[in-house]
Parts: sequence; structure tokens; C-alpha cells
Amino acid sequence: MFNKTVLDNGIRVLSEEMPNTRSVSLGIWVENGSRHESRRQNGISHFVEHLLFKGTERRSAARIAEEMDAVGGVLNAFTAKEYTCYYGKVLDENLPLAIDLLTDIFLHSIFDRDEIERERSVILQEISQAEDTPDDYVHDLFSLDFFRDHPLGRPICGEVATVGNFRREDFLEFVQERYLPGRVLVAAAGHLKHEDLVREMEKRLGAVPNAESKIQNPKSKMEDAPALQSGIFQHAKRLEQVHFCLGVAGIHQSHPMRYAAYILNTILGGGMSSRLFQEIREKRGKAYSVYSFLSSYKDVGYLGVYAGTSIDWVEEVVELVLKEMGRLAAGEIGEEEIERTKKRRIRSVSRADLVELAGAILRPEGMALTLLGDVEKKKLDLSLSI
Repeated sequence: MFNKTVLDNGIRVLSEEMPNTRSVSLGIWVENGSRHESRRQNGISHFVEHLLFKGTERRSAARIAEEMDAVGGVLNAFTAKEYTCYYGKVLDENLPLAIDLLTDIFLHSIFDRDEIERERSVILQEISQAEDTPDDYVHDLFSLDFFRDHPLGRPICGEVATVGNFRREDFLEFVQERYLPGRVLVAAAGHLKHEDLVREMEKRLGAVPNAESKIQNPKSKMEDAPALQSGIFQHAKRLEQVHFCLGVAGIHQSHPMRYAAYILNTILGGGMSSRLFQEIREKRGKAYSVYSFLSSYKDVGYLGVYAGTSIDWVEEVVELVLKEMGRLAAGEIGEEEIERTKKRRIRSVSRADLVELAGAILRPEGMALTLLGDVEKKKLDLSLSI
């Protein structure tokens, strides 16, 4: 059972008290991610996330790391498409330190110019590393193909051209516009008291004014649901394997059929007992890595499949994936298969729910296939029929 309090300025504070533990996890979440960036700003949310650890008015970057390491805790952050999170994990006795550190970097980071240049180099290396990791990079390419010309499709880290142009004033303006109390949520779980957490957050974050954002425009493209693309997209790169993502429009985060989607994904390729793993890897030996996954956002989502295989086997592996999708769309789902996945405690989903969902989303006209590899070496005969 969780507790919720909303501060006067709109910051939400949620917690779950777990008295039998000796640790606490605490996070400050901001409803801001790469989706909320213009094309020129692509990557700025992720860059800001890095810079918040590079020094405040009373702590250097080294001291921030040293204080948390000294108590054996974890202090980190991540940026996603629709949110950014700054979090700490500590023993309960060190919760005051975690609160002090997180609120300090959140409110009082100085965005030092020298640190910006050093971190720019780090992020450019991060972009290069992603492009040199094809099983990751193909997911970025799929997003660009599937969400074409929409902010959801752009890479979270940004591009070399955009990251190379950001200046200190850009970061300050972006934080002022996006890091507003109405977009902030503090969440904690572990050995703590909710009223104590609220008191601390009121003291440290309660005075932040909830100003109106100048860029808050409900008609802006970043807030619109994207028009999803279909078709086959080939990206040439000299690699030993061809890596591909095959996806189809799915459901958004709060959709009433989301639990059915979890089970459908598990049946298709969500584990070692899944159809794709058993058929493609175990029975045929055509891929080392093959799996399905769900990506869901506030107003859109997709069901995707990834595999990496030899260029000589690409056509066969794609055909096998489409075959299993077609079987699901036709309602070929056994009760035993459903019950095996329901051991994950999702018990209210019926076979009829799964058949309905599979039939609704697994349609060839809505599918997109992105391939990355030495695709110029061999003309591939591919189609998206099931």
C-alpha cells in the first residue's frame, strides 16, 4: 500500500513503507525526456542528466561521488523517451544523506563550462559506442523508421551534430522550462516513514515556484501521437551478422489490455520457453539471440522482435517470426501455454482476451522491419505477409 501527498507547488511525493527491510530506494522523476525536445535540442535531456552530477554550489563532482561511496550506497540517473530519473539506494540510516545529495544536485547544479566540455566528449563517445554495438543500434534505427519525423523516434543520447552545438545557456533555459514542480514526482520505498519524507521534501523542494512553461503547447508535435510507418528499411553496415527489429503497433502504457499484452509477449518471445526462442534457436540453431519485447508510451506503443543471424538465414528467420505472429493472430493459443505464463501472477487475462489482442495488432499492413548489416552483399527476398 503506497502513500501519496501533493505539495502546495504541485510536486507529488509517493512512498511505500517496508518496515522489514533495512534499505531505502529514493528517486526524483521528471516528466521530461527525448520526446519533449525539438530536433535542434535532440539529446539535451540526456546531457542535462549527466551535468547534474558535475558539481553544485557546495559540492564538487568528486565530492558527490565520494559521499555516496563512503556509505556503500548507489547514486545514479537515467533518461528515457518520456521521463528522467535521479535516484539513490542506501541503508535506512543514510536516507538523510541520499535526500540531501539528490535535492542538492536537482536544485543547485552550476553547469560549469569546463565540465560541460568534458561531458560533451563523454557523450560523443557514448554515441559512438552505441553505433558500434549493432544489437543496440538496430533498435535506434527501428525507432527512427517506425516513428519517422516524430520526437519519439529520435535517439535519447542525441546526434553528434546536436550534442556538439549545445551551450551553457541552452541547458539553463531548458531546465527552467521543463523542470517544473508539476512535472516532478518523488518516489521512495523501504524502511522510512511517509510523513518524514514529505516533511523533508517540503523543506527542500516546497519553495520551488510552479511557473508556467513558455514551451507548453498542447498542439506541439512532441505531444501529438506519432503516425506509425510500415515497410522494410535496410541500413548497410559491414558486419558479420544481420541484426533486425520487426515491430507492429501495440498499446499505450495505461491501455486496459496491457496485461494481455504482457502474456502475449511472453508467449511469442519473452523467455527461453517462448515460441521464437524454441523454434529459431533451440530447434533450428539459426540465431544466438532472439526475443520479443514491448515498448509502451503514454499514447502509443509497439510489440517488437529482435534477432541477429547470418545474412544467409535472414529470410528464413524473418519468415519464422512472421509465421509465429500469424499463428497468434489466427487464435492458435493453447490453454497450457497461457497457464505457464500466468505463473507471473497475471490471472485475470482470458484466452479470449489474448485472441482479441493478437488479432487486432498482428496485422501485416502495420508492420515495420528494420535491418542492419551487410545487406548490399546479397539481395534479400523479404515480405511482411503472415
